[in-house]
Amino acid sequence: MSTAAAAAGAPPLFRYLLRLGDLSLVLGQRLSEWVGHAPALEEDLGLANTALDLIGQARLLLTYAGEIEGRGRGEDEIAFLREQGEYLNPVLAEQPNGDFGQTMVRQVLIDAFQLELYERLTNSADERLAAIASKTVKETRYHLRYSGGWLVRLGDGTQESRTRVQSALERLWPYTVELFAEDDLDRAMADSGVAPRLSDVQAAWARRIEELLGEATLERPQDRPHAWFGKRGEHSEHLGYILAEMQHLQRAYPGARW
Repeated sequence: MSTAAAAAGAPPLFRYLLRLGDLSLVLGQRLSEWVGHAPALEEDLGLANTALDLIGQARLLLTYAGEIEGRGRGEDEIAFLREQGEYLNPVLAEQPNGDFGQTMVRQVLIDAFQLELYERLTNSADERLAAIASKTVKETRYHLRYSGGWLVRLGDGTQESRTRVQSALERLWPYTVELFAEDDLDRAMADSGVAPRLSDVQAAWARRIEELLGEATLERPQDRPHAWFGKRGEHSEHLGYILAEMQHLQRAYPGARW
């Protein structure tokens, strides 16, 4: 059986937890690439702290996913020893950092999504997930204040900074379609009370993003069709490079412990 087929046959809650956990895991890995390279020491620390928060969220979600799966896999095995098609993060999270402005645009789009989602997940019928959401939502509010503040400073800053972030917004906007593309798993989770309706999340996200874009004097891009669906295991070429770096030690030294 292929890895994709095996994932498809897993319990629905397991696959939903992977979607949540993989988003935080991959985005945290991406942000960690800024350590030592950010434009100022304060931003170096800010991005590193955000990355640590995201990895912490991934640990909670992937640990729970392993328990639901019932195959004896812990957070490390799930995080580091899957094939590319088994990761279920949205493709937006795996997009390259680019310059600082592009990173902030990507971060704003995902932070706003996670905030609206986790605020609603605090009322999940699954008590364990609701508890994880209650912790996560506090961190995510800070993440959006940070990224949103930078979006406004760059968008309403110099002509150069505005041009760069507007260009990044145009490039990354199509990937947001996937965040709200409801499929059978999303509907099953909503029907059981585990997760909210993505249409509700999208409406709140759109209002929040519109407000931020207005303050940043940026133009909302036109919606365009989106061909990638990482939540189904269909990724861009960028994820393979992320995994090659992220998984190296685990695959070179299987079962190693610090």
